[in-house]
Amino acid sequence: MSVEIFGLKFDDVDVATATRTILARDHMAPFTYVVTPNVDHLARLREDGGLAAIYRGAGLRLLDSRVIAHLARLLGHATPQVATGADLVAALLPALAARRARLCVIGMTAPQAALLETRYPGLDIIHHEPPMGFDRDEAAFEAARRAAVAAAAPVTLLALGSARQEPLAAAIAADPAARGVGLCVGAAPLFAIGALRRAPRLLNHAGLEWLWRLASEPRRLATRYLWRDPPALLAIGRDLRRTACRTQQSSR
Repeated sequence: MSVEIFGLKFDDVDVATATRTILARDHMAPFTYVVTPNVDHLARLREDGGLAAIYRGAGLRLLDSRVIAHLARLLGHATPQVATGADLVAALLPALAARRARLCVIGMTAPQAALLETRYPGLDIIHHEPPMGFDRDEAAFEAARRAAVAAAAPVTLLALGSARQEPLAAAIAADPAARGVGLCVGAAPLFAIGALRRAPRLLNHAGLEWLWRLASEPRRLATRYLWRDPPALLAIGRDLRRTACRTQQSSR
């Protein structure tokens, strides 16, 4: 089962299955990466063909939006399961800590990375904090890429936000020496250390976590949630509707 939006197919994988898949992967296998698109991400890749290609090149594409899932069901689509980046990180960290595994973190501040290691003492954390605007600085971008490759960790958290972490993931994957799995998960590690609070479960399952986050960080998120995302959501709805119409016509 899958749903396609703007040419991007989502995998029908829940958090538990994604976690098992990542943990079972040979840590010496070539590097691959996981993307967790939400409305905001789709708004960006709709306008950027290069970014869309990077998302399509991911080993796993997990739906990180209950709003999109509700909309798809409303329009008659059999939707993949929602597997958010925050839930995936929350499931993976204790499992990696129990294995005393190495974890590479690209992003976060040094104190935040230290707190992550305190919360999960079994982890061997290799941390690299790129400077602001690293994605527009060739040397800084290359330093982040090299840090991830050199760490050779089974899992690398790319906690840099869209659309900075995904091009970095693709650049790491292009290096034949790179190993492990990269998770493009934005602020998810901040939830893991308590720097950000998740929405209550009821709001989460109702697809209203965005409202919780907007109330928590209005200055940072108002433009995204109130200005950029609504037109994108309308475009997503139109794309889903066109797909449903094509499916109905082909089945006749």
